[in-house]
Amino acid sequence: MNLQCRLMHRPVGMPKASDFAFTEEPIPTPQEGEMLLKTRYISLDPAMRGWMNDVKSYLPPVKLGDVMRAGTISEVVASNNSNFAVGEFVFGSAGVQDYLVSNGKDLMKVSPQLAPLPMFLGTLGITGLTAYFGLLHVGLPKAGETLVVSGAAGAVGMIVGQIGKLKGCHVVGIAGEKEKCEYVVNELGFDACINYKVENVGKALRQHCPNGIDIYFDNVGGEILDTVLTQINKFARIPLCGAISQYNATESYAPKNYLSLLVNSAKLEGFIVLNYMNQALPAIQEMAGWLMEGKLKSREQIVQGGVKEFLPTLMMLFEGKNTGKLVLEA
Repeated sequence: MNLQCRLMHRPVGMPKASDFAFTEEPIPTPQEGEMLLKTRYISLDPAMRGWMNDVKSYLPPVKLGDVMRAGTISEVVASNNSNFAVGEFVFGSAGVQDYLVSNGKDLMKVSPQLAPLPMFLGTLGITGLTAYFGLLHVGLPKAGETLVVSGAAGAVGMIVGQIGKLKGCHVVGIAGEKEKCEYVVNELGFDACINYKVENVGKALRQHCPNGIDIYFDNVGGEILDTVLTQINKFARIPLCGAISQYNATESYAPKNYLSLLVNSAKLEGFIVLNYMNQALPAIQEMAGWLMEGKLKSREQIVQGGVKEFLPTLMMLFEGKNTGKLVLEA
């Protein structure tokens, strides 16, 4: 049987168990030109919370009753498609379910001989590409500049900070646990990291960024974005990647210090990694080279338990319990 997790209600605030239903269907049979995929790894991403809302976005919302959308690594277990052989692995969007029949469209082959499979959901996948293009194409770092990264121990933030160091920046992270701050400084090479739960962020930024902030890579939004805006330099760039502090909020947060963008001729620019997919291959090749050379480190936090563990694993993102890329093993 094919176990599936379906979205049944639009969550209000934090998602809860009653917003989803687990269903079982017979494993589908591939027809001519199709193949049967067995899900091996499911990507857990903050963006999933936005996909649950019935609002206009860069992707249509998940329809009520549909299998919850998710990036996946799957194994080809039966094939009537000459382009895909049994035993090969593919990256795609099979959703939170055990099996899917596909005609191969929008799938990318990945090899466990090149890297551990979960890494293709992280550093060598959409997560790494988000960090790469957001920093290099929107943040436009220059050697000697100061880069601040919120969500520094998260899947995107940890890659952003490391690329910033490769480009010669002074890199300061913001995270929510002592252990996370120690990890990004001691293991990933950040110059400093601020624990926003116990430190005064504004005061700490002045200490660690004495020359002001040239680039702020924003993963969290809310009050931290407002605080950073008070310390940006002229012509600062702010890649707006996400706002995890706001995804489950029942009241919207209104920025108070946005006029700092005006007086500093600064730029806050939202971006979607899907807009850069025509440039994905050389970016992945460059990051793979950095990994092989030891200049870039990847970390995947893998949770076992399969499809039924989807919701508690997703909640780890919003409870700050993950470090690096969060992956559910199916």
